[in-house]
Formats: sequence, structure tokens, C-alpha cells
Amino acid sequence: MRPNEIDLFFRAVSSLSGIGPKVADLLAKLTGRENRDETKIVDLFFHVPSNLIDRQIGPGIAHVLEGGVSTLKVFVDRHQPPPRGRRNVPYRVYVHDETGEMALTFFKAHASWLEKSLPIGETVIISGKTSWFNGQASMVHPDFMMKEADAKDLPRYETVYPMTAGLSAKILKKALKEALDQLPDLKDWIDDTLASRNSFPSFSNALRMVHNPRDAGDMEPLSPARRRLAYDEFLAGQLSLALVRQKIRKLPGDPLRVQGVLRQQILDALPFPLTYSQQTSIDEILADMGKEERMLRLLQGDVGAGKTVVALLTMADAIEAGGQAVLMAPTEILARQHHASISKMAEAAGINVDILVGKSKAAERRETLARIESGEAQIIIGTHALFQDAVVYKKLLMAVVDEQHRFGVHQRLRLTAKGVAPHMLVMTATPIPRTLVLSAFGDMDVSKLTEKPAGRKPISTVSIDRERMNEMYDRLRNATANGKKAYWICPLVEDSELTDLTSAEARHKELSAALPGIEIGLVHGRMSGEEKDEAMMAFKRGETRILVATTVIEVGVDVPDASIIVIEHAERFGLAQLHQLRGRVGRGDEASSCVLLFKSPLSETATARLNILRETEDGFRIAEEDLRLRGEGELLGTRQSGTPGFHIARLDVHADLLETARNDARYIIETDPELKSERGQAIRMLLYLMRRDEAIRFIRAG
Repeated sequence: MRPNEIDLFFRAVSSLSGIGPKVADLLAKLTGRENRDETKIVDLFFHVPSNLIDRQIGPGIAHVLEGGVSTLKVFVDRHQPPPRGRRNVPYRVYVHDETGEMALTFFKAHASWLEKSLPIGETVIISGKTSWFNGQASMVHPDFMMKEADAKDLPRYETVYPMTAGLSAKILKKALKEALDQLPDLKDWIDDTLASRNSFPSFSNALRMVHNPRDAGDMEPLSPARRRLAYDEFLAGQLSLALVRQKIRKLPGDPLRVQGVLRQQILDALPFPLTYSQQTSIDEILADMGKEERMLRLLQGDVGAGKTVVALLTMADAIEAGGQAVLMAPTEILARQHHASISKMAEAAGINVDILVGKSKAAERRETLARIESGEAQIIIGTHALFQDAVVYKKLLMAVVDEQHRFGVHQRLRLTAKGVAPHMLVMTATPIPRTLVLSAFGDMDVSKLTEKPAGRKPISTVSIDRERMNEMYDRLRNATANGKKAYWICPLVEDSELTDLTSAEARHKELSAALPGIEIGLVHGRMSGEEKDEAMMAFKRGETRILVATTVIEVGVDVPDASIIVIEHAERFGLAQLHQLRGRVGRGDEASSCVLLFKSPLSETATARLNILRETEDGFRIAEEDLRLRGEGELLGTRQSGTPGFHIARLDVHADLLETARNDARYIIETDPELKSERGQAIRMLLYLMRRDEAIRFIRAG
């Protein structure tokens, strides 16, 4: 049961005055909730201001900035209403101060209201966005207009919130004020020593301060109120992960104790030796699987670091122990690719490898399900179809999940809910900075693959201005004439009037015209699965020599003889994404190159990004730099995909708090695993407030 003290937080937003169904729908959209019934007052509290407008009276009309917000003390000279019957002509009021003159512009305004608000011959205070036109300053629809005597009512600072179309800031602020006025003071869940060392206000005071900043300093991520709320978010996240880990670890594992005969047979047949970190990772995984408790491990390896081989060699031990193993991929195309490469390697040990994807034909699917149930299928590769109710395993000992960031905590639990408790290995090709590993995967042990497999050649990376497009075409013409294959990546599917980015469809047309006689393929997200697969296979078979694509090819597609990748509008991509895309080449024994096409002028961040990419191929260094340059929000995709959905906490600025929260969570779980103490009761409130209900269910379930 949710404690009564926090009832206010879980009241529907429609319980606040002035919020009907229509506004409640907009608030749901604004706060990222599914629908208005899901949207609670707590969601509003965590929707914090992003900016602050300073309404202090400025130095005068002559000094106003283009597009800036200015507050001015002016004298009203004259009114110029539109001619009769010309409602589309604006109403103008001319004002001046000792530095210059300005026009205030109003569309469809009521003359009587303006005459009353801006009386001729009087001094007034106006505040709003300013612009310059033909040498004259102008302000369209000022935010505030008041008599000089009332200037004391003008707030010095005004908060600006992220908004959604159709919702007025006035309604949002009124709702927030009403909710904040009723805010109860809660029992604190933070240790007193920690709170005083960091000058943390109480939780309720932190919320009040964040929504009512006194100055620009209060808006900084390092302000005590924001740091306090960031700590609360981290603590709730770390506690959830610790509880999940505790729950998963409680399910007894099946310790694997085998000779490793099948593993050795596969190893002997491999055409290359394992790298040092591949061998170390295998040792760590097998040591975990030999224990009584279940393995829960994250295998991080850069693009092409050989994660699949590590997965297969450890799965071989599960098969030798008389069990089955599954490998789950995020997409069908990747599942098929894994199936092709793993079947080939597993053949040496006589292991049966099956595939199960959503699109399998009914008869084929029935046969596969029967083989899984009988145990004849030893390694099963597929998409999330592997964990549907119809799938019954004879003895599932190990589950490997590829591309973790599409597979969050909830899915990790669903896997255990099938009544099976396999050892779990999660693989990601996105090198993740340490802080992010802690926040998203704090429930796992981590193995890292740091070298590239033997025989991989470095990729030379250059950046070129788009002005030199014709040179690029010549280069591709020569490369394809010499039997080479190339990817050309575009950020969009089709051209849009709203942006100057070149779309994949337009670039495909242009390349086809510029390079007659060369077969050019096209693949993008709007195509069906079959169309995408067909386009990829045609490129793989060499029927097309150049493949124009959007970022759908980012994850995993393997064409070893593609040795050139051109990334158009490289300045628009994040570092991690550029690194992932670059990893599509350099997979064969030929020297490869990556061309970053950019449109000048470049921003400082974009320049830094392209420079880092030219300097290094080390995915872990690139990930750390990416986090520094743009925060964690985009690093693992969206909030919905099981990544840390923090509202206030930022891994790039609050990393020190994450370490503390992790240690605190461990201490709590060790000393008060059922959260029964006085502090434990307060922590339950925190978990509810941070919408970590699944964690609370674990405490109840014991």
C-alpha cells in the first residue's frame, strides 16, 4: 500500500483547478505519460524549468538585442490604429526613451484596451522579445505592460518550461503553484551526514526551489536543490537495480561443471586465435556459470571485437551440460545473420542451431517449437519471439541478449518470470562510459573486449566539406571500377521542406544519375522487413555496388567486402552513432576508409566530434567524449527503451552522486533488505515517488 503522506503526488492532474480533459491530455504528452489517467501531480513536479528570463529594467531602447527579452521604461507618444476594415494591418503604438524610439506591434487588438493599457503622454514599463527592422527597434505583443507605479508587481525572474503545442505556460504555472502550495514535508530518506555535507535542502524544499528560482545560479545543475533531486533519482534507480539483482540472484542457477570438450572443438576449427580480452571474458563468464547463483553479466565490446565468438564458446558449455541456450537479437535481420555465422562455427562441435522469428511460416514454426521442447534444438537464435508463451524449453541454461539498450530491466525480469532461471549474458556493441554502466546496468557484472580481432585493418577517417561532392563521386566511380563496395549514409528517408538535409531517396536518384552503369541499392526504415533484407542481400551478393541507406544499417549488418562508408551531414550525428556506422567497414582484410561529409560552418561541438573520430577508433574513449559533449540522454536511445529516465540527474555533471548512491543502495540492501526500519519506510516513499513500483513489488514478494 502506498503511504498516505504522498497521496497528493498521485492525485490526477485533472484534480487541479482549471485542468479539464483537453489540458490533461496535453500535460500527459508534455510529461511523457501514456494518457491523462496516468498523469499525476508528481509528473508535474518533475517537469522542471529549463530557462530563466531576467525582467530587470534594461539600459534603454538603443541597447536592446535582436531576439532578446528586454524590460524598458518608456514614454507613450502616439497610437496608430489600422485603417477601417483592414483587420490584417497591425495596430502600432510608438514609444521612446532618452536613447531612442520603438514601435509596439499588436495584431487583431482591441483599440479601447490598448488606449487604457498604454495611455498617450504617460510613462509605462514594457517587457518582451525585441527585434530590429530597418534600423528601428520593435516589440510584438509585449509580455507585460504596466503603469510605472505598478512596476513593483513585475517579477524580477520568470521561469521558462519546456512546452508542447496547444498548452499555455500560464495554465501550467498556475497548476504548479496550486500543487506546490499543498506540498507536504516528508520524512527524509537521505542520511543526515550526507545531506549536510552536500548542503542538500529537504525533498519538498528542493522541489519548491527548483520551480521558484531566485536567480540564474538556482537554475544550474550544480545548485543544491537540483543536486538533491538528482541524488534522489540516482538512489531510487540504484535501489531498483539492487533489488532486481537480489531477486534474480535468489533464483538458484544451474552450476555448469563440464570438461569444455565442445568448446575446444569449436576453438580448434576457428581460423584465428582469440584475443587476450576474449579469453579473459570467457574465463569470467564460465567462472560465473560454475557458481550456485545465476550469472548476470554485461559483455561490452566495440564494433567487430568478437562478442559473438565469446557467446558461442560459453553457450557450448551449456550444451555440454545437457542444456539449451538462446541468443536474442533486436531485429530479424540480425537474428538471421547470427544464425548464419553461429551455425557455421557450431558445426565443428555438432551442435544443432535453430532460428525462431516472428515471420516464420506456421508449419515451420510448429516444427521448430517441437524441436525446442524435445531438446533437439540446442542453440536457438531469434527475436523477442523466443520468450512468448508458446515457446517451451526442455532445459534452458543460458540466455544471451544482443544489444542491451533495447532490453531494459523489465525485460530482464520477464525472462525470469518464465519459471526458468537461465544464466544471463547481455552483449552490447555500444561502448558505454562507466557512469552509464552503473546507472543502467548496476545489477550486472561487466566484461570488456578491448582489442580488435586479429587481421582487422585500421580504418582511415577523413572529413570533407559537401562543396566537394563531385570529387566524392569521382572517388566512388574509381573504387567501384576496382571492384570495391561502398555505403552512403543519409540522415533522412525523404526530402522535407523544413530541413536542408539530403534524403536517402534524393541521394539515391542523384548518385544513379551521376554514376551510370553502376548498380545502386537503397534501404531505409519505411521499407518492410522483406524489402530491407532483399536490399541488404543484393549488396552482400555484389549485385549492387553502392548502398544508399539511412541509419537502419547502424546495428550489426555484416558485409565484409564493403570498404568505404560515406556519412552525409556527419555534423548532425552523435559521436557514438558515427562510430557505430564507421564499424560497418573494416571487417574484411582490405584497408577501409570512412568519409565524413559536413556542411560548413561547423559548430564548436560538431568540430570537436569530427576531430575525435579522426583521432581514434577506441570506442570506449569515444563514448566518454560523447557523454562529455552531449549528456547521457541520447547515448542509449530513448527513455522508453529501459534506459535511465532521469528528469533532473545528468550523468555528465552528477557522476560523483551516482557513486555515492550506488554505495548507499548496497548498504541499505545489506542492512535493511525489507525496508522495515524508519529510514526504510521513508525509502519506500522515495521508490513510489520515482515511479519504481516494480522494485516495491520485490520487497513485498521478499
